[in-house]
Amino acid sequence: MGDTDSDRSASASAGGDSLVTVIVALIANALIAVAKSVAAALTGSASMVAEAAHSWADTGNEVLLVIAERRSARPADPRHPLGYGKDAYVWSMFAAFGLFAVGAAVSIQHGIAELIDPEPAGDYVIAYVVLGISFVLEGISFLRAYRQARTDAHRQRTGTLHHVVRSSDPTLRAVFAEDAAALIGLAIAFVGILLHQLTGSPVYDALGSIGVGVLLGVVAVLLIARNRAFLIGEAVSDEVRDAALRGLLASPSIERVSFLHLEYIGPGRVLLIAAVDLVGDRSEADAARELRALEAGLQADARVGLASLTLAAPGGPSLVPGAAQP
Repeated sequence: MGDTDSDRSASASAGGDSLVTVIVALIANALIAVAKSVAAALTGSASMVAEAAHSWADTGNEVLLVIAERRSARPADPRHPLGYGKDAYVWSMFAAFGLFAVGAAVSIQHGIAELIDPEPAGDYVIAYVVLGISFVLEGISFLRAYRQARTDAHRQRTGTLHHVVRSSDPTLRAVFAEDAAALIGLAIAFVGILLHQLTGSPVYDALGSIGVGVLLGVVAVLLIARNRAFLIGEAVSDEVRDAALRGLLASPSIERVSFLHLEYIGPGRVLLIAAVDLVGDRSEADAARELRALEAGLQADARVGLASLTLAAPGGPSLVPGAAQP
């Protein structure tokens, strides 16, 4: 869509990068979940129980994200001519609902139960050791997601956080958000346990559990909202649209573009619909052949799932990169 071959090859490898990122997160979260569960059983800490629920939710989510990566990569077929790309958003939404139900709800419920009927304090040292190990493992997973997001953002000349929010890759966004929330949640749990130890009041530990639950709930709602946006049809950014428009206008066969619609149909893949004026006077048959040839050329780009070109109506507008579409 108007970019270089290196950009296209980088885009084609993005799915592989995301799968590696998810697998790294899956391994890290599984190890962390086991460690936190043992620590929660030994210490009775409400914050540690919340963190264990958080990590088990994240582990289950990573499994769903692996499924999302695999299923969305299936090629198009007669029943699904646009491919299976949107399957990624379906499974990623399942993962977000899991984070809300297992992570947020369980953490808040346990924190409230601890406020009503607090359990006696356990071994704080075990809790601190597990929190430290968890922070290291979560940090490794987060750095992997951050580096992928930063690389993709640099390629698209945008900020890292802006790219994570706007990206059509739901697995990258989920891992980035969940790992960031995990690091913040560990800090909340540490403060809750520390205040419990210093004051002798279990209220702080219970509030830590509730705080972790609220954090997970906010992250889950944000992820659900982004997946919903892509499922119902998310338009590309102005930068991507301008790049596609410049690519069309650079074709020696196209004189004018009067309409351009670009919509994501999967991670890194778009549906392109355009109305164009062809150069020169052509018969209807010649124009049809040229349009089909242009479509084939566009679909050779891995980022274009389907391209559909029609002849522009006489007297229609002429689109210009950087200007708002009429």
